Amino acid sequence: MARFNLRTAKAQATSPVQTTGRTTSTHQGGLGFLRDARSELFLLAVANFVSQDTHYEAGGARDDRFAALVRKLAVEDPGWTAGLLGWLRGDGNMRTASIVGAAEYVKARLDASAESGPESGPTNRQVVASVLRRADEPGELLAYWTSQYGRNVPKPVKRGIADAVQRLYNGKSLLKYDTASKGYRFGDILNLVHASPDPAKPWQGELFRYALDRRHNPDTAEPPASNRTLTAHRALMAVPVEERRAVVTAPDGAQRLAEAGMTWEALAGWLQGPMDAAAWEAVIPSMGAMALARNLRNFDEAGVSDAVAAQVAAKISDPEEVAKSRQFPFRYLAAYQHASSLRWSYPLEKALGHSLANVPALPGRTLILVDRSGSMWSPLSDRSQLNRADAAAIFGTAVAMRAADADLVEFGSTSGRVKYGKGESVLKVLKRFGDLGGTNTAEAVRTHYRRHDRVLIVTDEQAAYSYRGDVTAQVPDRIPVYTWNLAGYRAGHAPTGTPGRHTFGGLTDAAFRMVPLLEAGRAADWPWST
Repeated sequence: MARFNLRTAKAQATSPVQTTGRTTSTHQGGLGFLRDARSELFLLAVANFVSQDTHYEAGGARDDRFAALVRKLAVEDPGWTAGLLGWLRGDGNMRTASIVGAAEYVKARLDASAESGPESGPTNRQVVASVLRRADEPGELLAYWTSQYGRNVPKPVKRGIADAVQRLYNGKSLLKYDTASKGYRFGDILNLVHASPDPAKPWQGELFRYALDRRHNPDTAEPPASNRTLTAHRALMAVPVEERRAVVTAPDGAQRLAEAGMTWEALAGWLQGPMDAAAWEAVIPSMGAMALARNLRNFDEAGVSDAVAAQVAAKISDPEEVAKSRQFPFRYLAAYQHASSLRWSYPLEKALGHSLANVPALPGRTLILVDRSGSMWSPLSDRSQLNRADAAAIFGTAVAMRAADADLVEFGSTSGRVKYGKGESVLKVLKRFGDLGGTNTAEAVRTHYRRHDRVLIVTDEQAAYSYRGDVTAQVPDRIPVYTWNLAGYRAGHAPTGTPGRHTFGGLTDAAFRMVPLLEAGRAADWPWST
């Protein structure tokens, strides 16, 4: 009788995040599983807001662990590490971690006198250039390097920055990012890395000369006549203070602000007065979707009209704008929490839905466990009150709503079902989640697993001790268990990388792409390798 060559047979698919077989303890004293260096770095990188404390790990210790892993793998596995860093800044949308990682990658390879080439991965210069995607980032990388390793900047770093400068510097970026608050101005960077204008951009030579003049001779610096943005900005700056509000309220005020590259951040200083409704309504047309979302409360307090508010709502909820902004889904939660008017609730709900475009419609029965323990409540960064507990709840609820049949459960010291309705507001369901103390993951699995087709656990993996073993031990091996790690701590709560046991990471919904692939029997690779 045939045992394997059957139409119903599926490949035993695996995923790339793997444990080593070595065990330790989680921060809660439970059985922990150590991962290989690549897996540990990946999970840390996709959750690492640099220099930020987490519940169990100080920011400095976390940064040291990140840098040590990058330096180790830069020498041992340069191709993989370079791929991670480029992806991290791109699809991973982790800006600071990728910049720090690129600097540490280059330092490790220079210290080891490692050669770059087809077999060892991209050159150091290419790695530096790959993580610099916004015009303020060359200065960020340069500031990090000099703070850590001094002002003797090696050639690969200079050349990588010079490549990025050619790509990123233009009139608008100069106005937005070349400010007195920066330690490295555009002119400083041009001097230090000896960046030459891009031959394909004949206007860039004049721009570079102007950037140098702005830095060294600000009183006499004249913008190039060929650059309409810079000349329009200079004309605006020359308007007497007492006449500026009339410029803003004129019929062509919005157009003049946009042509001059005037940002909402700079407008209040230029006006030298309050940002009233007229000022906001003039600058709103040139604001990006996320800048709009961050200022909804300001619009309400200034009294922006319903007609303009409707334009704002349309833009922040437009699926193309959401995709272009590449923001984490929980950013829309922040906007929702800070907005004072109900007129923004539905647009933000729509925007959040568009940002969760990768959530699949899972067939069969799914058990979704959302970690609401104390360690999940620390802020993601010192500039935000957003936390992993709410991010976990948003992701878990989105999966539940799109699944054919899902049990949505919150857990901590205790656990319980969370009610939701198909098509209901994700932001409304979020209010039904609580703060549940400890992390008794194994007990939550034991209590709620009832022959489901899959189990999805959204967590920081710092489970408490259970005599039952690892948290997935009570689920049959043939049933896939997906752990979505939102914190990147060293120890995992279960073995992973084997058929049926998978761990993902990150604060975006991109991880969900792997679930249908794995269940179709296709082994998953690192996201930059697919």
